[in-house]
Amino acid sequence: MFGIGELTILLLVIVAVLAVKRLPDLTRSAGKAARILKSEKRALKDEDGEGPRSSPRVIRGETTERDS
Repeated sequence: MFGIGELTILLLVIVAVLAVKRLPDLTRSAGKAARILKSEKRALKDEDGEGPRSSPRVIRGETTERDS
């Protein structure tokens, strides 16, 4: 029969094997969250007047007729 130490090691190995499948998704989610937090922080700083004042960015485009 297995002792407590062997069962603990076996459980850790099983958790590590299962976690490897989800690791890329977890890191991708963490990266997205960090980017969102960074952009929100920058937006709050600009809103408070601490950041550089710049005029709104305008992108000019043209409309075209679609052939249907």
